[in-house]
Amino acid sequence: QVQLVESGGDLVQPGVSLRLSCAASGFTFSDYSMSWARQAPGKQRELVADIASGGSTNYADSVRGRFTISRDNTRRTVYLEMNSLKPEDTAVYYCNAKYTFPGRVTINYWGQGTQVTVSS
Repeated sequence: QVQLVESGGDLVQPGVSLRLSCAASGFTFSDYSMSWARQAPGKQRELVADIASGGSTNYADSVRGRFTISRDNTRRTVYLEMNSLKPEDTAVYYCNAKYTFPGRVTINYWGQGTQVTVSS
């Protein structure tokens, strides 16, 4: 059974740092690309950062330079280090696992999300 369990969300003040974790089970973690997406109230879900199985990373323009995604294949966990948080970072943050088979069929798994609220 595939599980992605996010943790680390909190209510914080602007400017502080926060680290999210996503613990994975039920699939071959090291083969999958992992990503973090977020959804603010009334807005569409947007990709925040992703990390390929080989370790290359991509970031949304809104978080580049402030957020860092990393993975630990031994612990089957992906992290999102968030620095200099802003009120506009407030959202539910979701963990995603994606694998594309040679025939280009893609499988996606999603976690349940963790709430991050940035407010003074």
